[in-house]
This record gives sequence, C-alpha cells and structure tokens, in this order.
Amino acid sequence: MLQPDTICRFCTISAAEYITENELAYAIWDAFPVTPLHALIIPKRHATDWFSLTDAEITACSSLLRQLRSMIQERDSLVSGFTIGSNAGESAGQTIFHCHIHLIPRRAGDVADPRGGVRHIIPGKGFYPTA
Repeated sequence: MLQPDTICRFCTISAAEYITENELAYAIWDAFPVTPLHALIIPKRHATDWFSLTDAEITACSSLLRQLRSMIQERDSLVSGFTIGSNAGESAGQTIFHCHIHLIPRRAGDVADPRGGVRHIIPGKGFYPTA
C-alpha cells in the first residue's frame, strides 16, 4: 500500500502529459502498453481503487473512457474492440495504489483465440463450454 512518505506517481503527473481531461479525471498513454494506444484513465483525487471513487468521479472516468474510445478509433481503423479493466487490491494485481482504469484497444488477430477475454487472468479459467 501507499505509505504516507511515498510520492504517488499518478498524483505527480504533469498536465502536459494528459491526452485529455475533465474536472475530476485525466487520461495518459500507458508507459508499458499491452497494445498500441493503450491508455489509462485516472481520477485526479488520490483514491486507492475503483471502489474508493465517488459517483461523480465514476461518471467523469466513464466520460473519458468514451472520449478516448472515439479518439483511438479515429487514429487506428484496425481497432475493432476494447478491453477495459481496473485492478483493485494487491491480490488482483494492483501495483500502483491510485485508481486507474485501463482502456486497451484490441485488433482482430491480436491473440489466437480472444474468447474468454478477462477470464484469462486466472490460468485455465478463460475457456468455457459453448452451446
């Protein structure tokens, strides 16, 4: 967890790095992108995870998700889907304890079989029987 004397990297990002922003949140490109144009939506207030956000912050983040989706699709016509996710807690893989939502552009063929999507975070649980 964030210690009182630790500087949060998301609390110190310069506005010059923002892709876009609104009153309560901002977006940046991910420093270690999973796919090209992978972005992060981050509330301006230091909140540990999604469950710590106010309703207004959730609305602000959702607005930026939609705005970025359009921006990304305009920049890359091969983007045909998105994975949206936020890790909440160390056991879920959270390593920066300031809420951030990943918007990961997906393109046909970026993985051999995309079925199951986020279910693949637990090995062996991604695939399930189909009717």
